[in-house]
Amino acid sequence: MEHEPLLMIPGPVPVPLRVRAAMARQAVNHRGPEFGAAYADCVRVLKTLFGTENELYIISGSGTAGMEAAVANFGRDRTIVSLVNGKFGDRFAKIGQRYGTVRTLASEWGTPLDLEGLERELAEGAEVVTVVHNETSAGIRNPADEVGAIARKYDALCIMDGITSIGGDTVEVDRWGVDVAVAGSQKCLAAPAGLAAISVSERAWDRIAEVRPFYLDLAAYRKSGTGTPMETPYTPAVPLFLALREACLMIEEEGVGARIERHRRMAEAVRAAAAAWGVEIFPTIDGRHAYSNTVTAMRIPAGITDGDLRGTVRKFGIEIAGGQDHLKGKIFRIGTMGGIGAQEVLATVAAVQYALRKSGHPAGDGVQAAAEVLG
Repeated sequence: MEHEPLLMIPGPVPVPLRVRAAMARQAVNHRGPEFGAAYADCVRVLKTLFGTENELYIISGSGTAGMEAAVANFGRDRTIVSLVNGKFGDRFAKIGQRYGTVRTLASEWGTPLDLEGLERELAEGAEVVTVVHNETSAGIRNPADEVGAIARKYDALCIMDGITSIGGDTVEVDRWGVDVAVAGSQKCLAAPAGLAAISVSERAWDRIAEVRPFYLDLAAYRKSGTGTPMETPYTPAVPLFLALREACLMIEEEGVGARIERHRRMAEAVRAAAAAWGVEIFPTIDGRHAYSNTVTAMRIPAGITDGDLRGTVRKFGIEIAGGQDHLKGKIFRIGTMGGIGAQEVLATVAAVQYALRKSGHPAGDGVQAAAEVLG
């Protein structure tokens, strides 16, 4: 019997049957009331997940499109401070270089952000800050609340990548002072890839750039989104919107608090397994930073190759992630995002444990350790 692969990576994640079925229906008029109602349902639930009362719109494009929209609309021709401790913080900096003057505050991947440097740069006149809340490349959760507070202190705009935390961890955009926040559909929301949600504060609207992109012009999304029914300025990916609506309704049924707690327990179970295996968790955390709630990054033990580890796990029909860029072959990552539960986590832990032992690492009983967290 042929089985679907189990994706235990930091996105895309397994898509529930209800969500897949929503894409299979006949197309609807994207200028009609049915699409408008679906769009409005998505916005209603997403505002709760973002922790915001700000306006929120959905772009047909990946999370990177949302990141670029944020920078292109609000960072153009401004001095941008990019906080970097992983691949996606670096991506924000690279996007910023297309539109403004970027001052990169880089830390080693998986180590704390340079918040003291941020204060210094803002005191010297920087106008925009970019930060990744949950840096999946290193498995570290950054203190977006502190970054937002520092940005407000100096009257700078705060742009946050919440792509891999919104829907799986506590996010409070308004309370944190985040002006622009971005989420991606294929991560904790458990919808197909291809949509980016973006919230915008009144402070940000007041500072929107005069020269903006065409397709990613958020003023155009605002104009179309405030009508009745809600619309997008350009033809949207209708099947993806219908799928996202179903995913949002499932989140609403589960309850936001319960969903976040489930994500927390899944990540805690993986970390418990790592401790039992004698495998080191990759990021370096402090009182401000924490381990990710949605992906666990671990060092590959000495003497084991990435191919040995992930290749063996793949034979069981389970995909886990490796390291990116200079971390390739040095770490592996297990995602705990979306609709997964104890069954998927325990299967993954068992497969990784087998791969470690097969490669000669004296792994302890991580299955037992994970089960004790999940039981």
